[in-house]
Amino acid sequence: MKNMEWYNTLNKPFLNPPTVVFLPVWTILYIMIFLSLIIFIRGGINKGKILPLIFFSIQMLLNFSWTRIFFGAQNIAYAFVVIILMWIFILLTVISFYKHSKLSAILLIPYFLWVTFAVYLNFEYLRLNS
Repeated sequence: MKNMEWYNTLNKPFLNPPTVVFLPVWTILYIMIFLSLIIFIRGGINKGKILPLIFFSIQMLLNFSWTRIFFGAQNIAYAFVVIILMWIFILLTVISFYKHSKLSAILLIPYFLWVTFAVYLNFEYLRLNS
């Protein structure tokens, strides 16, 4: 795969996990993310839940965009901007979900922590390969 060939040429951060770690971690995280969403909307949608759902939608859009930007466009700097915005919107989602469902917010904490680590990785990729 062309994009992985490019990735394999990059200087890697010190704490870069092996590539085989990413698929199981993201699989578990996506399950938790969507369980969180299901729990959040289970009680119905009302005016107070609209903004949290907007935050959720934005962070998911940024999440799916990051891979295309980092690997597809091979643009580490733009990917860093996207992941910072994603981190902010995940935090806003956790805070706003918590007001309606503590469990739905708690289910997002591992995702928030993993993306915090990913911010470090993206920054280091940028620093090491600029």
